[in-house]
Amino acid sequence: MKFPRNVKILRSPFEVAPFAAVFFLLVIFMLLGALLPVPGIPFRLQPPTASDLPGIDQPSVAVAVDSYGRYYFGNQIVGEAQLKSSLSNAVKNSRAPLTLVIHADKSVTYDQLVHLTLLARDAGIQNALLATLPRVVGNKSSPQ
Repeated sequence: MKFPRNVKILRSPFEVAPFAAVFFLLVIFMLLGALLPVPGIPFRLQPPTASDLPGIDQPSVAVAVDSYGRYYFGNQIVGEAQLKSSLSNAVKNSRAPLTLVIHADKSVTYDQLVHLTLLARDAGIQNALLATLPRVVGNKSSPQ
């Protein structure tokens, strides 16, 4: 037995206005989402440029330091005691000797760098290197 259909499938003209309204709402939400603050630490590293420096062939751990003496480890601001314990844990979990790679802001003092290397030595890390950018070939201006 065949039942008669009462539903007419898309017999009316296609309405564009509701789809345009939804599209513009999505655009507005995307624009507002782009204006939201991004979580993170506003930290501008300006390492010096250098050429012909050897790399490292062993595991490394990175620590950043800014001009205010704040330490950044694992994308978080850490205090000296927490940094020392984190570095000690990294040394314990590593099979090979670790190298500390220091990412320092341009205005970091020599005292702050020495203090950071002494913290790393107390944690069991013997080697420390300063992070630099490779020198651009063809750049005739001298770095400042």
